[in-house]
Amino acid sequence: MHDVIKSYKEIISVIEHRFKDQNTNKPKVIAVSKTFSLDKILPLINYGHLDFGENKVQEALEKWSDIKLIKKDLKLHLIGKLQTNKVKQAIKIFDYIHSVDSEKLSKKIADEEYKQGKKIKIFIQVNIGDEDQKSGINKNQLFDFYQFCKTLKLDVVGLMCIPPFDHDSKKYFEEMNKLNKSLNLNDLSMGMSSDYLEAINHSATYLRIGSSIFGNRN
Repeated sequence: MHDVIKSYKEIISVIEHRFKDQNTNKPKVIAVSKTFSLDKILPLINYGHLDFGENKVQEALEKWSDIKLIKKDLKLHLIGKLQTNKVKQAIKIFDYIHSVDSEKLSKKIADEEYKQGKKIKIFIQVNIGDEDQKSGINKNQLFDFYQFCKTLKLDVVGLMCIPPFDHDSKKYFEEMNKLNKSLNLNDLSMGMSSDYLEAINHSATYLRIGSSIFGNRN
């Protein structure tokens, strides 16, 4: 068995075990394939996994444009910061954008959706740790920003966060879950290789897992 498949199956097994006595839907795994070549990713595609995450628009276009024409049910998630000058290309290739965090970006996405006749599922990124170096909307501005996105008719499905790396993620995930529920949103994008089990405990519906599946970066 290919190493990537083995690692993937181990993660899925852990998740399924966690939910074995529950009727709730299990969270989806976004296999974070950024920086990896298609040779590394293809075994997982051929195995039947559908959700993949990329950080950069140009890399995603070069890597995924052809295969998405063949594999119509693949879903591509933009999990990195999106510059407004990349929105046109992002709308073409991505199905989900997890990093919407400004009115300017929201307006640009809405304009491009209209031009291209395509609706993208949107996550609002929250700077849950109030870190100066990180993207994301301030939690105190979240409600007003969510309402702004709704006036643009963006399909906001949930919130996303990247908690501070040098702290216990639990309290941040707990707060994100409360914020998500306060807006009555169904999806919550949080949890990576190091903390996805904790994210599951706080109702994450999309887990962004890279190194635990693909190993160390190229």
